[in-house]
Amino acid sequence: MTTIVEKTSDGTIYRAAKTYPVPDLDILTLLFDSEHSSAKEDTTIHCSAADPSLELKVSRARNLTEATSAALRKHFKIGADGAGKDVVSVISTGHYLLPVLTYGIIGAGGIFSAASAASTGSELSKQIQGAESKVLFAVEATKAVAVAAAEEAGWGKNGGGRVLVMSEGRDWSINIVQEDGSLGPNLIDETQRLSWERITDPKALADSLVILIYSSGTTGLPKGVKLSHRNLVAEAVIPGDMFKAWAATERPDFEYRTLAHLPTAHIAGIQGYLINPFYMGGPVYWMPRFSFPEFLEYNKRYRITFFFTVPPIYLLIAKSPEVTDQFKTLEVAISGAAPLGKELQHAASVKLGGPNCFISQTWGLSETTGSATIMPIGINDDTGSVSPLMPNMLARMVDDDGRDVEPGKPGEVLIKGPVVCNGYYKNEAADRESFTNGREWFHTGDIAEFRNGLLYIVDRKKELIKYKGLQVAPAELEALLLSHEDILDAAVIGVDTDDGTNEVPRAYVVADQKKISGEAIQEWVKGRVASHKQLRGGVVFLDAIPKSPSGKILRKDLRVLAKRGQGAKL
Repeated sequence: MTTIVEKTSDGTIYRAAKTYPVPDLDILTLLFDSEHSSAKEDTTIHCSAADPSLELKVSRARNLTEATSAALRKHFKIGADGAGKDVVSVISTGHYLLPVLTYGIIGAGGIFSAASAASTGSELSKQIQGAESKVLFAVEATKAVAVAAAEEAGWGKNGGGRVLVMSEGRDWSINIVQEDGSLGPNLIDETQRLSWERITDPKALADSLVILIYSSGTTGLPKGVKLSHRNLVAEAVIPGDMFKAWAATERPDFEYRTLAHLPTAHIAGIQGYLINPFYMGGPVYWMPRFSFPEFLEYNKRYRITFFFTVPPIYLLIAKSPEVTDQFKTLEVAISGAAPLGKELQHAASVKLGGPNCFISQTWGLSETTGSATIMPIGINDDTGSVSPLMPNMLARMVDDDGRDVEPGKPGEVLIKGPVVCNGYYKNEAADRESFTNGREWFHTGDIAEFRNGLLYIVDRKKELIKYKGLQVAPAELEALLLSHEDILDAAVIGVDTDDGTNEVPRAYVVADQKKISGEAIQEWVKGRVASHKQLRGGVVFLDAIPKSPSGKILRKDLRVLAKRGQGAKL
């Protein structure tokens, strides 16, 4: 499957060669009650990786979902005035009962909005105020931050009865944090149930609001991305049915098992752990937070067959001597959220599964509910592409003036299709900036090229370095630096020259200075790239590259570091 290019009256359109039907169903009906879902009533869908006896089968998940919806409606009026109006924020580490809360919020007609478990009280306070959250859920480990955020938001002492702590063990409970800081009684009464509204109207599904996810804010302030039932269902069904078709013919005995190790405040965690595995009929083994030794242990113990992860973790896999046979059962490995260089793609792939397990790359954003490109299972590509467009998706490539560029030339990716979000939460300015023609096309901000039916990401539009009018893509230099055996991690930004007339690349690296110097790195790069891509801004050694929980390089943090120093000399 490749991407087809068509010249039309609306411009040059890129689309997948195939489309898949997307059922007109809400996400809970799709998962629990439709013929499309591979999970049955006795299927185990969520487990604790530390203690797999803590498990959730579909039947139990259904009962707890309806009981949670009933409690949210009874005690906090969630959904009482109609669906898609009441935001319920959640700050939590990963655990096997978190999906129950998510399904219960949606079932009550509420809006599930996750916050990073690494948030400070001030950051979380801004988010719950911006979202106008009605309540805030935490686990014991995030309770103090949740309470501090609620108090800063003016909710009252210890959250004013609007902060709750959910359980993580064998029994399901949600308890209000009382004024004195203690926990009140369990609000879950399993004799009280509230069934979710079954929705089949296409317009209602497309216009709904069920997930509010905040973009990472790696280049600016986070924005609330509005995701609908239609978005979630399409992101489950299209790649899911592609995979099921492959398994039916090539691997009829395939068993889907994955490991939850990425943050659930990221779209990869929401779609990749809460929804897609349920649709595929396989269990998710939950880790509370990422730990590389435990990640290795659990992959081996539970014979994980499928995972999506991010380049920093593939970098660990490639460079760690601790990796031996932990991934021998892995059959499908996907990378996303940040660029993965060709050298790293190969280096990590040789440590995964059998000879047919090769990392494929996907590309997407929170605004596309995750993946907007996908490599068909069984097809390998090592050219550095992020795969063909996903079925049902359309794209354009435009220059700075909005004109279509010739195929093969770089341009900003504009995209539309059933996984594209409904804009930003109470942020019309962001909507106007990111969407054209009444939200017909979404401006991704990514510069890319289409070649031979595949998409190649050059870099983020805002992150390109311009040296004497020539563009330099940080991702290209980062991939090169990571191919050096003595460089453990790297990031590149543009810094102003002393005279302020130019911007030049500067590398930040994690490496042992006893093994390699900054000058040696500059010379090594110099012999491998064109003149305008050389590290004229120098090399700076760091203990760690600042990254978001999903693995994206926090370039704004590096720019703060750069501003503390002096400019670069030509």
